[in-house]
Amino acid sequence: MRRREFIALICGGAASWPFAARAQQPPVPVIGILNGQSADDYSYLVAALRLGLQDTGFIEGQNVAIEYRWAEGHEERLPAMAVELVNRQVAALVTGGTIWATISAKAATATIPIVFTTGSDPVALGYVASINRPGGNVTGVSFLAAQLLAKRLELASQLVPKDAVIGFLGRPRREPRYAADKKQIETAAAALGRKLLFLDVADEPDLESAFATAVRQHVGFLIPHNDPFFNSHRSALIALAARHALPTVYEARDSVTAGGLISYGTSISDAYRKAGVYVGRILKGEKPADLPVEQSTRYELIINLKTAKALGLTIPPAVLARADEVIE
Repeated sequence: MRRREFIALICGGAASWPFAARAQQPPVPVIGILNGQSADDYSYLVAALRLGLQDTGFIEGQNVAIEYRWAEGHEERLPAMAVELVNRQVAALVTGGTIWATISAKAATATIPIVFTTGSDPVALGYVASINRPGGNVTGVSFLAAQLLAKRLELASQLVPKDAVIGFLGRPRREPRYAADKKQIETAAAALGRKLLFLDVADEPDLESAFATAVRQHVGFLIPHNDPFFNSHRSALIALAARHALPTVYEARDSVTAGGLISYGTSISDAYRKAGVYVGRILKGEKPADLPVEQSTRYELIINLKTAKALGLTIPPAVLARADEVIE
């Protein structure tokens, strides 16, 4: 080979090296989000998840990609959506919005890491073997919303007369944890000497009749169950509560900023940020089995004084003093 041809060959090969190197770079990992609710309702929680990822060095669009599957309240869609994400060979799955998202993900894969967010007991639901040693491919964050039902009842009791009936809005035919939560709130009501009225709904059309029943039965305060259905129908709940002048205590802050009276619950945003941190740690090589289930214990009491005034309700100074945020 002549010298000139040899040099040309070397130069041509060198010019291609950067392209070859780029071609050999590992692909950006993809995270799958499987959620039973809608993108609009959970946009602020996805933002919190991204912050958790960022805490561990992962930024969407730079060194990690996210694929979303939203069931829009149609839980029957979740099994097929889970299979889609598994076939996409995502690096991890993040589940939430309903227990069926995690159940569907577990049924679809025993190897891809799953990071859940739940307001229920993950051991009782069969997600993990134990809190400290999850085992398998599943871990996540629990904010144990059911434990706060008694606290919401106690809060409602401070805002209405002792003889006022307190309504409990639930979906016994659609929510597996309803029976246990009903027993818990019954026990709490007995301890406080409060009378409860259980208002059962199946789907959105039942909300109107449930509120009408509450008014006929002279309910003084309403407590919706910790069910994603009520979160996804937040606007309807707030509108009905305003129309019927029925004070209601919600699970999350966004219901109060949207016009609801009061909320008391775990910061779900904090739970999703913790989930994002766990996903980042898994992407760096840690195993779900070695990551204990996180317990989110940051609680928030939010009060909307404008709504209280519209309802003709006076918030006691002692309750106001405990509030983390007061909207005027």
